[in-house]
This record gives sequence, C-alpha cells and structure tokens, in this order.
Amino acid sequence: MTQDRLYIVLISVHGLIRAQAPELGRDADTGGQTLYVLELARELASRPEVAQVDLLTRRIVDPAVAEEYAHAEETLCDKARIVRLDCGPSGYLPKESLWDNLTCFVDNALVYLHNTGRHPDVIHSHYADAGFVGTRLARQLGVPLVFTAHSLGRVKRRRLLAAGLSPEDVETRFAMSRRIEAEEEALATAHFVVTSTRQEIEEQYALYAHAQTERMRVLPPGVDLSRFHPPQAGDESELAPLRRMLSRFLRDADKPLILALSRADPRKNIASLVQAYAQTPRLREQANLLIVAGNRDDLRDMESGPREVLTELLLLIDRHDLYGQVAYPKQHAPDEVPCFYRLAACSGGVFVNPALTEPFGLTLLEAAASGLPVVATEDGGPRDILAACGNGHLTDPLDPTRIASALLDVLGDRAQWQAMAQRGLEGVKRHYTWRAHVHHYLQLLGEISRQAVAATASVTPSTEEIGTLHPLLRQDRALVVDLDESLDPNSPGHAPLMQLIRAQRSRAGWILTTQLSLVGALTRIKALNLPLPDALICAQGTEIHYHPRLSADRAWSRHILHDWNADAIRAVVNETPGWTLAPVSRRGGLLVEATTIRPEAALPALRQALHDAQLSVTLIDEGENRMALLPARASKGYALRHIALRWHIDLDRLLVVGAAPSDEDMLRGNPLGAVVTPRARSALAGLGELSRVYFSQADHEAGILEAIAYYDFHGDCRVPGREPA
Repeated sequence: MTQDRLYIVLISVHGLIRAQAPELGRDADTGGQTLYVLELARELASRPEVAQVDLLTRRIVDPAVAEEYAHAEETLCDKARIVRLDCGPSGYLPKESLWDNLTCFVDNALVYLHNTGRHPDVIHSHYADAGFVGTRLARQLGVPLVFTAHSLGRVKRRRLLAAGLSPEDVETRFAMSRRIEAEEEALATAHFVVTSTRQEIEEQYALYAHAQTERMRVLPPGVDLSRFHPPQAGDESELAPLRRMLSRFLRDADKPLILALSRADPRKNIASLVQAYAQTPRLREQANLLIVAGNRDDLRDMESGPREVLTELLLLIDRHDLYGQVAYPKQHAPDEVPCFYRLAACSGGVFVNPALTEPFGLTLLEAAASGLPVVATEDGGPRDILAACGNGHLTDPLDPTRIASALLDVLGDRAQWQAMAQRGLEGVKRHYTWRAHVHHYLQLLGEISRQAVAATASVTPSTEEIGTLHPLLRQDRALVVDLDESLDPNSPGHAPLMQLIRAQRSRAGWILTTQLSLVGALTRIKALNLPLPDALICAQGTEIHYHPRLSADRAWSRHILHDWNADAIRAVVNETPGWTLAPVSRRGGLLVEATTIRPEAALPALRQALHDAQLSVTLIDEGENRMALLPARASKGYALRHIALRWHIDLDRLLVVGAAPSDEDMLRGNPLGAVVTPRARSALAGLGELSRVYFSQADHEAGILEAIAYYDFHGDCRVPGREPA
C-alpha cells in the first residue's frame, strides 16, 4: 500500500452489504445507507490519490440470508473491498440488538487494522452504531474520525413519542438512550460531520449537546448516472417484463404512472398517498398508481412494522375499490429499480415521495436522473433537492388533498412536465454526482492535518523503555486483575491464586489495573504480598508501567496527550457550580479530580461546560461523589488493548477481573471477563447477559480461581462450549 496515498476505512456495521445486487428495502436496516457507502467506496477507490478503501461491516452466517454475507472479504472494485468482522451471534440481527456486541466489533477491527501494517488516514463511521465503533478505533489508533449519522436518535424519539408510543416503549424497542449516547460521543470526537442538507444541521443536529456547527460539512450524496438515466433506444427489452407484470394489475396500462418506491416503513407514509389517490376521481382518471415497497413472500412471515404497512395498503385498496388502478408487486430485483423510473418516465408519469420525514431523499435524485418529475414531502432533504433542480413540487405529507393537487399539476401540463424533466436532468449532473461528492470529500480530508502515527503503531516497545527480555514477549495470555477491590488477603483463595500465578508465570502474563497512582499501587501490592506485575495500568488508564524496573510506556503517554489541557480543564471545573477541585493531582498530570455534593444534578452542567470550552475529556465516576477527568484517549480498556497489541497477545486470551463501573470497557468485547465481588456484581449487573463475562459464586481470589477453571484459562482458554481460540 503506497504510504503517500490515502488509506480510508468506512464503517457500516448493520444491514446486509454485498458488492453485487444489494438487497435494498429488504427491511428497515437495508436501505439508502447501504447504497451510500457502496457508492462512496467505489468512487473513492477510483481516485489516484487513494491507495485503498476498506468497508468494514458485520459478518453474518445465517441460512435465512445469502451465503455471501458470511465471506470474510469481498472485492468491491479495484482498490476497494468489503471486510466482514464477527460481532456477537452469527445470525442476522436488527441494529437495535447489536449494542452489547459492538465492542467485539471494535476489538476485531483493531486486530484487522493492526495486521494490515498501516493505520488508516481517516475512519468514516456511518450511523450511530458505527459511530460507537469509530470513536473507539479513532481514539485507540490516534487517527481522525468523520461521522455521518444518516438519521438521528433524538429526532426519531420525538417522532415516536408524537405518534403515541410511551417513553418506555421507545427505550425498550429501539435502545434509544444507547443510540443517542453513541451519537453524542461520535459528534464530540469527529473532526468533521458530513451531512446531506443544511436543514439537518439547523433542525436535527441542533438537538445535540456536542454538535458543533463549525465541524459540519454539507456534502449531498451522488447518484450513479450509469444506472439511472432517461429512457433511450433499446430500453424496451428491459422494460417489457415490467410492462407484463403491470398488466396483471392495471385495466388501462397506458395511463401515466404515479410511482412510489420505498421500504414498507410507517415513516414513508404510503397510506396518505393511497388516500390522496382514492379521494381524487380526476387523478384516478388520469393516472395509475404503482407502489414498489420492498419484497415479500408471505405477509404473515414479515416483521410487524412492514406487515402493518402493507396490510393497511391492501385494506385501503379494497375499501376504495382501487383494483385495476393500483399495482403493488410482491417482488423485484435490484437491477429493476432503474427500470421502474424509466417506465414511469416513458408513460409521462411522476415520482412521489410522501415520507413524513426525509433526511435526504436519494430516490428523488434517481427519479430526476431518469427524466421523471417529482412530488415530495416538504420535510428535510427534498427542499434542497428541488431548490437545486426545480423539477417538481413540495407538499404537506399529512394532507392528502395537497398531495393530489401537486400530482395533478405535474400531470396536467405536458409542456411543464417536459421542462421539469429537463431541469431535473441538468440539476443532477450539476449538483449530485458521485464524482462531485468525492471531489469535495477529498478536499475535506485535506483540511484534516496529517497526524503522527499513533503509539499503537509501534509493533514492539523500544529496548530503552522496557528491555529485551520482558516476560510479555514470550507469554501467549494474561490474567488482568483489578487491584482496588478484587483482591483480599483474607480470602481462602489468596494463597492458592498467588501460587498458581507464580507457577504459570512463564506462559501467562500478570497485569494489574488500578485507579491509584504508581506509588499508591506499589504500596497496595506490597500490603497484599503480590508478585510484581508484568504490566501495571495506573491512574484509571493514564499510565502504563512495565516489569522489572516499572518503566513507563512513553508511547502511551505521548498518544493520550493529544488535545489534553489539564489547566483549562481545572479552570472549567472551578467555574462550574457544584464542583470542587481535588488537591493537585496525587496521580500525576494526566488526570484531574473533582468532587461534588450532588453528582447526579451537577454532572450535566460539568459536561456542558467542558463541551462549550471544546475540551475533549473522558469522565469516570469513582464513587463517593468523586469524578476523574481523563484524556479522551485514555481508559483502562484503551490501555489494556494497547498492551495486547504491542505485545502480540490475542485479546481473547486475556482474562479480565473487574470490580468497578470504570472496568466495563475492559470487560466488554473479546477478552474473557470475570466479576468476583458482591459490590461488583451489583455495579456491573448490566454485563450479566454477555457470554464472555462470568459472575462467580465465590468472592475475591476464590472467585478468580473459579473463573480460571470456568474458562480453562491455562488450557484451551475459551468460553465453555465454543471452539478453542
């Protein structure tokens, strides 16, 4: 891979993504975002300044979906490939069910990127789940992050509540709090946020605390003009099968077609379109209605949302006796989508998008590129598209009368229809091609200063830092134990555990983690009569020290110093009501401590104050009304992965014993986890559903021994019932 050309990593975790015949509209998770990232990857790869594009997505092994989704790699085009990574259960899952497994995706992506031998020049995350992943990869690797939300959780939550769902239902069905938290975190981390319209910035991102207008860039997506083009000579062979299909539905198939093409999703508002058509006799006389709403075999086998939409559609057709005037095909191939547009254009018809909300509206561009005028919702992206193209009308999606009136206006004047069609063709070529999109995109990347390679890029530490014969160089696994609460010298398991650690030292590393300073950690190690660890993670992950001289990992210190300004952070804490600075750090310069009487009430104000000051900080609740403020790139989990990558220890051969909420990012993901104290079982109860986190029956050292036996840590080192690592 040429070092002076860009290596770009795109991340789109959920959905079914493949190089050929993408299954758009299969369900709510396989829509416009899938096409967006595929087209973006292809166009980026075509540019000479780009060396490689990797599109990271979830690997799916499931007989209910195509076999291609199980392939670890697939060529997308020259210099671009789809890379599929394991993430939780092997089967296909909706995006709302993936949150607990996303740290596994992060860990597998870290290993993949580490093995490529080059860190990306930029990571671009698509949607909230990829924002979660990209934030962690960017922090761990020290590379810039670009974020595109595609849709936003706060906007969706407002809409769902307005539709009558209770807050509890919204949270249960859509994991909304986790989604919004991931979006906020991505917005705080991203160098730039790519949006499709100015309206997204002003009305949607404005709902977020960490949205910063100066980081927003409006880059409308493009349309593939090789696929979407006006009717031309030789099209009839492609259109003939669709004409035959429509003849099954329509009495007079020669009428102009009103085409609606979308997923069967309540937001797409298909019912209002049918009502507009049904209640307007003049419209029914002039045109037929064609609704392409995904693929289906049996309504009874569909998910509840699409099933309800299609059931309502069929009931409306029956209630208004629209048989012979409305076509609603059950199946269509991806390659037939451009043909639907051209067929409607041939008929002198119109494309309609009546969605309740439309962040952008890629189908409007496809229609315009096909020479088809449009009627579209006045919400969101269509406003920008029609302002640029002038090829149709905006309408109120909640008013069937206005929808019908707009359709009649387009259909009723042939000269106007032709003028709209021509303006649409010209507008798309001027404003909405992938070539133009990527030209501006690469200019955007040029604004991001080339950053120094992160500390983790060093394959092995220097001999100056830790010597040439460090035990971790020959160990293939490591026991990682929380020093603060997990160990108790009075535990009946204390002596047996220490004996086992010493006996296995040549093969298994011994790593301790703590919120204490180096001096405090050494004092506790001596008090507990523990062997000195091979690696010691101190001060909540802001320091790493190595046996035998307790040398500091200087690369880690340099890495986490990025954007760290302790003096500015202390000033913000001092000025925020309800907070008091702890004495200047008893734990070194890379951690600030603050205390408050009422943490739940005071924490939002502190977060907002840090955001307003544009300070990038990780907040760790240490209990007892005490808060630790760390560099954004620092945590125990980040530090542990840094150690594993540098010393070539597989993440799934780490057994991590955690005791505090701040240990959660160590316990999630690929490492084997154990929770061994009563307080930790309560504090970390949310991890109880994860197969890689074991809650012991015994406490402290006895519980650690129980976990070692459960995972056969010194043998196969795996979750029982799974293949050896």
